[in-house]
Amino acid sequence: MTQIKKYTAEFIGTLVLVFVGCGSAVFLGADAAGGHLAVAFAFGLSIVAMAYVIGNVSGCHINPAVSLAMLLNKKLGIVDFFGYIGAQVLGALAGAGLISLILSQSDILTDNAGYLGSNLYNNTGLVGGIIVEVVLTFIFIFVILGVTSDESKGSVAGIVIGLTLTFVHIIGIPLTGTSVNPARSIGPAIFAGGTALEQVWVFVVGPLVGAILAVGVFCFLREKNKAKTVE
Repeated sequence: MTQIKKYTAEFIGTLVLVFVGCGSAVFLGADAAGGHLAVAFAFGLSIVAMAYVIGNVSGCHINPAVSLAMLLNKKLGIVDFFGYIGAQVLGALAGAGLISLILSQSDILTDNAGYLGSNLYNNTGLVGGIIVEVVLTFIFIFVILGVTSDESKGSVAGIVIGLTLTFVHIIGIPLTGTSVNPARSIGPAIFAGGTALEQVWVFVVGPLVGAILAVGVFCFLREKNKAKTVE
């Protein structure tokens, strides 16, 4: 029952992230006045809200890259790792499905982002898109590892992580739309199809590589600090 609750929490959290974040891009558009910042904050505030609701249930990963980092950092078991990813992808599909449904029922609303807010590397090129996603995910995961490894920061962890997601979106939106989250990319891409589906692999591989690098660097720095403390 505990695992079911965890997976349900991850499903709901990812659904909210995609529906609110991608929905903001679709219904408002990043090019509208203040749209760029509005979309960035929509993603960030989704994390803040969910962190304080499901954080004590599942840890509020709502992102396969975060779950991979926690697996590598030995804070998540292999069974829960796959359970989390399955729930996250399903949640992203549900969130994107809701956006698509709302659009299909309206004669006024249009998809201002294109491809239901999917991530694309059209502005950066293939290599540039991979670099952007690796770097932004590295920053995001690095902060998560730092703030969650210190129990004294527990009360503000959700805010710090949400604001970090916001600022990586601020720079990443005009580049790739900012993924840093394979589930967030998979959901809209499956409903949008076409170019979004063809390019989605970049937004799966890039964030996972960024997460692996973040864990490696974080563990290296932590071991250095331990060594200095012993000395």
